[in-house]
Amino acid sequence: MSSLLHITNGDSFTERLNTLKIKGDVITWREMLCEGKTLTNVGSESFWKTRFEFLNKNYKVTKSSFIEKTLKEYRSLCNHKQQDQIVLWFEYDLFCQVNMLAVISWLKANRKYAEISLVCSGKEDDSDKLYALNELDNDQLTKLYESRKVLSQDDIEYADYVWQLYCSDNPIRLENLTDFDKYQFDYLSQAVSSHLHRFPSVNNGLNAMENNILRLSLNQKPSSKKALLKTILGNQGLLGFGDTQYERAINRLKPLFSSFNPVKLTLKGKQILDSKTSYYSCIQDNDVYLGGALKYNFLYNNSTERILKL
Repeated sequence: MSSLLHITNGDSFTERLNTLKIKGDVITWREMLCEGKTLTNVGSESFWKTRFEFLNKNYKVTKSSFIEKTLKEYRSLCNHKQQDQIVLWFEYDLFCQVNMLAVISWLKANRKYAEISLVCSGKEDDSDKLYALNELDNDQLTKLYESRKVLSQDDIEYADYVWQLYCSDNPIRLENLTDFDKYQFDYLSQAVSSHLHRFPSVNNGLNAMENNILRLSLNQKPSSKKALLKTILGNQGLLGFGDTQYERAINRLKPLFSSFNPVKLTLKGKQILDSKTSYYSCIQDNDVYLGGALKYNFLYNNSTERILKL
């Protein structure tokens, strides 16, 4: 067994990493902890039970598929006990950053002896574009790997602390974090901000992502639901979500669409987008969690950029 272990952000990059001439075993972190309830004790029985319940209810993930895909890979991670060097491969977006925090929290508890380093893609050239790992060529990936950041004990403690706050029942504590620049996580501050924008706006009861879906529907006039999904994926900012996540979001907003072929908003949909009325009471659900907090127990005040507790 190699003394080097790589933990990647998903299957497609794992396949890519296996083609590079980089030594070490590879484990894929197969989770989407940016959605649904999370518990601080990553990898515990209660943690996986909570995750399965969410994925089963909302994405129809079967028990056998959850065991085969997620738990089997997690057990493989547990069995890799010899490696004293662990390299994390993640990206700039919210989806990746939340998973990264959870993995570091687990490593802090279970691999105290290992040197942990981070390869994180994002700003790779002079343009404003942020790059996913798979958008980089082999030379760029190798260069990124060679200049990876070895995390200090302080970095690891901080990532674990942010994870604890993400899993707490009050996002206001996350909002009060200000010292990101003391640590080696270039994209964590933006990810936390994107997370806080997922609480419903005080203006119309929809969060930033839901408002973005309505805005793109109105302005881009997509010809079909498929075209709408493509438009959203290309204009989602720092979320890093996949099409299944957006399918679910569109479903929640379905009453605000008069047609998906072509895509058209109802009059109410346009009024909500203009903040002339609120959709809060229609969309409110007392079982939707963002990390450890109930989504509809808080509002985001766009003018003060602060979270309000209801």
